[in-house]
Amino acid sequence: MRLAYARSRRTAVVCAASLLVLATVGAAGPVPAPGRACGASTPAAGVVLPGVSVPGAERQQAVCLPDLTTTALAGTPYTDTTDQAGLAAQGTRLPSGVPGVQVDGYFPDSSTFNATHGRRHDAQFVIRMPERWNGGLVVTGAPGTRKQYATDALISDRVLAAGFAYAATDKGNNGVDFYRDGRRPGDAIAEWNRRTTELTRAARRTVAGFYGRAPRRTYMTGISNGGYLTRWQLENHPELYDGGVDWEGALWTANGPSLLTSLPTAVAYGQGAAGVREMTAAGFAPGSRFLWPYHQRAYWGVTQKTYRAELDPGYDPGCPGPSAGSTPEEILAACAADGAYDYAGRPAAVHRAVGRIALTGRIGRPLITLHGDLDALLPIATDSDVYDRMVSGQRRQALHRYYTVAGGTHVDGLYDSHPDRLRPILPCYRAAFDALTAWVERGVRPPADHTIDRPASGDVVNTCRVDS
Repeated sequence: MRLAYARSRRTAVVCAASLLVLATVGAAGPVPAPGRACGASTPAAGVVLPGVSVPGAERQQAVCLPDLTTTALAGTPYTDTTDQAGLAAQGTRLPSGVPGVQVDGYFPDSSTFNATHGRRHDAQFVIRMPERWNGGLVVTGAPGTRKQYATDALISDRVLAAGFAYAATDKGNNGVDFYRDGRRPGDAIAEWNRRTTELTRAARRTVAGFYGRAPRRTYMTGISNGGYLTRWQLENHPELYDGGVDWEGALWTANGPSLLTSLPTAVAYGQGAAGVREMTAAGFAPGSRFLWPYHQRAYWGVTQKTYRAELDPGYDPGCPGPSAGSTPEEILAACAADGAYDYAGRPAAVHRAVGRIALTGRIGRPLITLHGDLDALLPIATDSDVYDRMVSGQRRQALHRYYTVAGGTHVDGLYDSHPDRLRPILPCYRAAFDALTAWVERGVRPPADHTIDRPASGDVVNTCRVDS
């Protein structure tokens, strides 16, 4: 029987044939009879495909879905829109109507922060394979302390609509208690890199098995911590990728700068006009001052204390305490001692812990970096400006393009509160990804480093050009 939504003969053959193979670990629900049309099921009750295999996964389940995008999957078990909150501006146009196969599962892991699907198991992943495949694969890791569905609207929807397969990881630990994972300082963050490498290798083999040929191109990309993962992967595993787009990646260097050198100043001085001089000296753009009250409530305290606990647990070991039973205000609040934290004066062991996860700038594949000049969490002056110099210091500048987004800040959702001062970075990110693929696949070199100006009019939520 022909698949109801199949327009691609290969996907029809693979889906139909896979129903005959009982190989999926942990598949739940009844297996449909061979030849049942994938498109006949609803997204909430997709057809289970036992024949799709993710190498190394402890648990996996593949389903045929009539649409793999957020538009169709919102409210189903196949995405989590709550974990995407605040990342995109209202009015962002999202593509839809991309049939294909989704695989959810996890790799062996001992930590249990991720409760998605009720599993209480980390190292969860999602792999999506569209019916109409262009031969490419896009890999990402969750931003912040979010999980594997966090960038579905930002990244997955559009790359799927363009024909790419897509894979995302929860990084192996997540949530505000992520620092409790591992035995040594830095173990939790180091695992992020390992899990991204693990998923990339597994996804490449999964895609090859599903479509009958290996991916022609593999791209790494991500926002915030996902941008850090992109930088790290292109430095340490360039053999796995053809290029990447780094959207405001977090910078870690053994001797600074990093979050641990800028955020203590924000915790101590970011609440009022008296601290403008100190904040500016720490790298925060004076023009971002209108964003400081929000970041003081929602970002600075919790970010400083959790990353400090991960990399320097000997400093104020009683704070943060367990988050279980804490109020949201207590979770987000800064530790009292963090305003006085002095990374430069901390023991050498702390610097070695950061050195385990540090970046070098020695990228081995083409990379495009974007960063907003009003970022009030990862100040551009102490992050991407520095990373760009690091790349040049490694004599890899020919592989790098760096675009400053005027009016851009750390999360596009803040545009909705300040449309007169901000612009979303997402449309510029999409344009940068297109520029990367043209660079890699057709040899079209992107424009030189420059600032993407904030337009005075037009649809800034959905349009941007990196060549002007």
